[in-house]
Amino acid sequence: MRCAIVGSGIASLAAYATLRHGGIASSEIVVFGTDDDPTAAWRTRAAAIRQQRMRSESDGHLAPASFPGLAVRAALRGQGIQPLLESVTNRYHPTVEEFLAHADEVRERSGWDGSFRRRRVEWIRAVSGGFTIDGEGPFAHVLVAAGHPGLALPKELAGDPRTVHAYQAHEYASSVTVVGAGMAAATEWLNALAAGSEVVSVRRREPVRRPLNVPRPLFSKRGLARFHASAPEERAAELRELSTASYPTGARWDEPLAAAAREGRFRVEPGVNGTEQVICATGFLRGFEHDRLLSGLVLEHGLETHDRWIVLAPDSTVPQLTDASRTIALAGVAGQWAFPAADTIAGAKYTARAFLRRACRTR
Repeated sequence: MRCAIVGSGIASLAAYATLRHGGIASSEIVVFGTDDDPTAAWRTRAAAIRQQRMRSESDGHLAPASFPGLAVRAALRGQGIQPLLESVTNRYHPTVEEFLAHADEVRERSGWDGSFRRRRVEWIRAVSGGFTIDGEGPFAHVLVAAGHPGLALPKELAGDPRTVHAYQAHEYASSVTVVGAGMAAATEWLNALAAGSEVVSVRRREPVRRPLNVPRPLFSKRGLARFHASAPEERAAELRELSTASYPTGARWDEPLAAAAREGRFRVEPGVNGTEQVICATGFLRGFEHDRLLSGLVLEHGLETHDRWIVLAPDSTVPQLTDASRTIALAGVAGQWAFPAADTIAGAKYTARAFLRRACRTR
């Protein structure tokens, strides 16, 4: 086997489908992970916050080719031209059910199940000719798509019996405090209000209102070229700023909140108060040091880091361990040094396509 993917989430599925589409046989790829269903972790989190629609747009699909997007697929399934019209104006957002059905289709067509091995990888080591994974190999090309290292919970709330993380299964009490101000928090405001709760929003700063996780130019070649040309501290500062909580604009969000505020059922306060329930929509732990596999890779091989990021080349590879004969690349949130929106579907495909080019170049 020439290629190994470590991790079994959505980024892993995108990479696997891209490799297969690029001519790499399933017998040349192994996927190590803990979930045979690559949507399992994402599906659980989406269900916990009752997410109905994707933040991503028509391009937010896992198929290796850009066309057709999810809007075209919806139109072909009999939904008429409305999805196409909405896509032209960047207002098309597929439902969660549509996205998951699409992911299941990609999984089946790509042959994912035939390459999957259930294993929690403990270590990766660079050796002559590639990399060994828990002593197995060597593999010439390794993509690490380990996902988020864990849920983030404010220390002061860790022992509070009222506290639950937004991405854990929960119902809503009659009075709820939601800590955080990003997409998950905004979704939880509406969920709790719809359940009849009185809602208090606690936030460190006002959220940014934008349609996607990062500004649209950073998904373009020109925007990425500017980002890649920036000095390390400038790049780290930009990534820290981009981590600010955000959610989209629009009446879908604003009108229910405004109506609830007029009724006295929604307000913003500076700290957690005496509500019956505290929901922490505080996302995930940040930084490679929280990931056992990545921190071990950094320590053993002396990889260059800056703040909480592993320094990567523009193609998401680790420069110190990648050469003409071997590749190791980071996908998902760990790949932000190369692609600011690395923890999105677009980011997964960006890394997957670059990884395919390297795998094919060394055939």
